[in-house]
Amino acid sequence: MPLPKAELHLHIEGTLEPELAFELAARNGVELPYADTEALREAYRFEDLQSFLNLYYELMAVLRTERDFEDLADAYLARAAAQGVRHAEIFFDPQAHLSRGVDMGTVVEGLWRALGRWGEDKHGVSTRLIMCFLRDESAESAMETLDAAKPYLDRITGVGLDSAEAGHPPAKFREVYQAAAALGLRRVAHAGEEGPPEYIAQALDVLGVERVDHGLRCMEDPELVARLVRDRIPLTVCPLSNVRLRAVDTLADHPLPAMLDAGLLCTLNSDDPAYFGGYVGDNFHAVRDTLALGKDRLRELARNSFLASFLEDDEERRRRYLAEVEAYEFP
Repeated sequence: MPLPKAELHLHIEGTLEPELAFELAARNGVELPYADTEALREAYRFEDLQSFLNLYYELMAVLRTERDFEDLADAYLARAAAQGVRHAEIFFDPQAHLSRGVDMGTVVEGLWRALGRWGEDKHGVSTRLIMCFLRDESAESAMETLDAAKPYLDRITGVGLDSAEAGHPPAKFREVYQAAAALGLRRVAHAGEEGPPEYIAQALDVLGVERVDHGLRCMEDPELVARLVRDRIPLTVCPLSNVRLRAVDTLADHPLPAMLDAGLLCTLNSDDPAYFGGYVGDNFHAVRDTLALGKDRLRELARNSFLASFLEDDEERRRRYLAEVEAYEFP
């Protein structure tokens, strides 16, 4: 039995495995520019974030119907549950679908058919849904997307900010985050992966985020580290993703041990696991084996994942999950 954990940094479109991509392409009459699944897997070699994003958006063409989004989310939940995930807070990118003529309702209703009560009954994984804005699109587009989501806010817990970070500071999205806060939505943002430590501070000060996605480059600013520790701001760290996208040269170079030693509230996540070589359990195994994190550190990461989650509306559930972590016996 795997260590119980929550996953807080997971893009549902990034769970599109080659086999499912070809299945959905055939279902929807979409021609992929790859001979077979092996040829597609060969394309999963990235030089940087942008080279990944190019393929990521290209493959979204196979996602057309509610059933497609349901199948995508159901496949993720099955894999996540097998790796010990008990709770998942899942990102989705509506602008990438709206621009293709797929409306908000198709995306949200399709995902919810897998993630709602059915997902918990079938897979034993509770979920939250977080709608992300594409930071390389305009702030006006983000506000239009928030407006389009208003009929579905009973199913959307929060908003996030993702896609190409360099040159797109968080402050660009001040007004849409203010509007999201007024609607009672939780707020997170990618910052400090490609972008400088200043982007992390902006996400906190301008957007009012409650969690920082990635946040690796905080280690370049001791005062920022001290602030993150003092305020207990969670960081959703994704080691295998960081290696694949060249944020760090090798896993052995990853700053996670130093981040934990500094007292940062880090969690471990998979980001876009179909593209980056592993789901969240694989990330736990990788840091255990390569970074020599022992049982106490692994338990800390699992504990942090539930403490950092948006489960304030269900504290009894959170306490139960935390108890499972404390009672877990490592093999």
